[in-house]
Amino acid sequence: MSAEALHWFKSTYSGSEGGQCVEVAASPHTIHVRDSKNPEPTLRVTPTTWTAFTTGLK
Repeated sequence: MSAEALHWFKSTYSGSEGGQCVEVAASPHTIHVRDSKNPEPTLRVTPTTWTAFTTGLK
């Protein structure tokens, strides 16, 4: 799946000025992560890895 075809979203804590955010998009077997000011390349991880990462942040 191309990065353009994904539905990207960012945290509601991100400001409206843009350009300084981490964006995330999910596809069936992959979580895609990118920097909004430099969208290529993207980091791709499995849903299990993403869950472990976000759980560790809490």
